[in-house]
Amino acid sequence: MEEKTLICQDCGQEFVFTVGEQEFYKEKGFDNDPKRCRECRDKKKAERRQFRNENR
Repeated sequence: MEEKTLICQDCGQEFVFTVGEQEFYKEKGFDNDPKRCRECRDKKKAERRQFRNENR
């Protein structure tokens, strides 16, 4: 395995999918590469958490 440079679907910036991250994804059974950079993934998670908290 080697590092991959991917493009974030949200912000359009390049990000590196490291060997360690690839191993983690494989270990968890994820077949697809991430579509978002770390910052956009974290932002998306925070938005989902906020939405759930508002709808309780």
